[in-house]
Amino acid sequence: MTTDGFTTCLWFDGQAEEAANHYISIFKDSKLGRVVRYTEAGPGPAGSVVTVEFELNGQKFVALNGGPEFTFNEAISFQIDCDDQDEVDYYWSRLSEGGQEVACGWLKDKYGVSWQVVPAVLIDMVSDPDPEKAKRATEAMLAMTKLDIAALQRAYAGK
Repeated sequence: MTTDGFTTCLWFDGQAEEAANHYISIFKDSKLGRVVRYTEAGPGPAGSVVTVEFELNGQKFVALNGGPEFTFNEAISFQIDCDDQDEVDYYWSRLSEGGQEVACGWLKDKYGVSWQVVPAVLIDMVSDPDPEKAKRATEAMLAMTKLDIAALQRAYAGK
């Protein structure tokens, strides 16, 4: 195995290049890599995109135009740890546009990919050794769609 880690392959039905460009427009530390196109040998139309390599915040991806056989579901999601409410709001609005807001900080983007937009402080709150604080923070989170740090902090503090 190389020392470059893993590359996540995302299977699309004809939207690989569009999706890669969409994601790199959202994540500030991102870049587009190689775009591989079918040749006359096929199996797709010559010149059409087979794969697109891209990187988001250091994570490598390849978008594959694999066809309609497989679709995304919630069994796999990408978690974005956010430093503050501005980051939560930014990623939430950009990724949920054309998609579906789900619950507890989860959303599906317009391609059906699931994302968790999570304030980093939430993990500390819900894992607090004080069971009452953790319970209040968890209950507040479970009642939210997009996570609200101020509301989570109020619940955690018992206010």
